[in-house]
Amino acid sequence: MTDERMALIELIEKGADADLIRDMLAFAAERLMNLEVEALTGAPAGVRSPDRLTHRNGYRERAWDTRAGRIDLAIPKLRKGSYFPVFLEPRRSAEKALTAVIQEAYVHGISTRSVDDLVKAMGMTGISKSQVSRLCEEIDERVNAFLSRPIEGEWPYLWIDATYLKTREAGRIVSTAVILAVGVNSDGRREVLGIATGASEAEPFWTAFLRSLADRGLRGVKLVIADDHKGLRAAAARVFHASHQRCWLHTIRTQSSNWVSSALTSRRRAAQGNDMTDLQAAVVNDDAVDD
Repeated sequence: MTDERMALIELIEKGADADLIRDMLAFAAERLMNLEVEALTGAPAGVRSPDRLTHRNGYRERAWDTRAGRIDLAIPKLRKGSYFPVFLEPRRSAEKALTAVIQEAYVHGISTRSVDDLVKAMGMTGISKSQVSRLCEEIDERVNAFLSRPIEGEWPYLWIDATYLKTREAGRIVSTAVILAVGVNSDGRREVLGIATGASEAEPFWTAFLRSLADRGLRGVKLVIADDHKGLRAAAARVFHASHQRCWLHTIRTQSSNWVSSALTSRRRAAQGNDMTDLQAAVVNDDAVDD
């Protein structure tokens, strides 16, 4: 997995969207088990066929610990023979591949390469590439439905962050901005409200992105927390008439880069890097901030 994709994973996980990722993993796992069992039985569930080799015989429960949390699986049992999901086999990178596919769907839809990577990671010899491709299409559809859903209620706080990914466009590798918006509602609940990609973080892009959130029903925004981007500040004021607060971590990083001059030795650079880690942990830790 590339550094760029890891940055996207961290960005989405910071956005408190683990519930959606966990639900999508559970959905994909159920689909994959059905496809594997269909290959073993010779026919879909409930379908009469002369090619059928055996029948299903209930389920057994199994917990699957993933990076998005615990998922309770219902593994099909067979009347003849046994079945164990290939993606649960030790040393399989299936969960990582599935998570990457789901998160890729956030940005620009699932590519042919991601299908190839998923098939390879799963080791699914009994499942065709077209079946896996259809599963990826269903993941795309579900993610798109989530990202275009109506936004209801008051969301006084809007946190926005971005990362840059390398993408292929017209045969060229270009840097693409991936923007994630997380809202906090009046009950204190955090939720991912939107995601968008663009060639740069220019003001027209910010304005279009924030207006798309407003068109879906986002209202009551009083404070936008983000980095100190002039285009973002102007767009937030224009669309939501909201105040802007610079993110603490962005401020710390900027100050750190100013403190570290080219004349510093590598030892002092390492020491300041350790200090920055402690500062960032303190900012994230509410108790430390209160103290």
